[in-house]
Amino acid sequence: MPNKAECFFLGYIGRTFGYKGELVVMLDVDDPMRYAELKSVLVEVKGSLVPYFIEEIKMRDRDAVWRFEGLTADEAARLVGCELYLPLSALPPLTGNRFYFHEVIGFAVEDREAGEIGTLTRIYDNGPQPIMSIDHEGKEVMVPLIDAFLLEVDRENRRLKIAAPEGLIDFYLA
Repeated sequence: MPNKAECFFLGYIGRTFGYKGELVVMLDVDDPMRYAELKSVLVEVKGSLVPYFIEEIKMRDRDAVWRFEGLTADEAARLVGCELYLPLSALPPLTGNRFYFHEVIGFAVEDREAGEIGTLTRIYDNGPQPIMSIDHEGKEVMVPLIDAFLLEVDRENRRLKIAAPEGLIDFYLA
């Protein structure tokens, strides 16, 4: 059974639906339709990942209605609010400058003008655009992670090459 570090966050169970034990699932992914044929999922219940088999999926505009195998309406209601995960191996590999956030954590970050900045330690993805947090000798340097600033993803050498806006890196390192 994979642990959370070996999985990616798929979404969460928002509420019950109807009286047959169905659940409204909020998928936090770029392409929800890619998950329309899932057969199973890992549900975080009290800190543990528990596998559940999916009997039926009804995709909707912004969410989906799922029915787990053998789950009563009362059992389903207890899963409301639980997070959903899938193993990292379920993700299709990306190439070129496309990547999953978890994939580049630990990569060295090099700016076209400033040179070596440091190590990518985290990506904040809760605002209008993701923000890279780069450790530079104990100082945090934050750079928006947008296509216009990303020059190259070098998976082989674990390196991101960027073109940060003029003066941004100096602002943090001054």
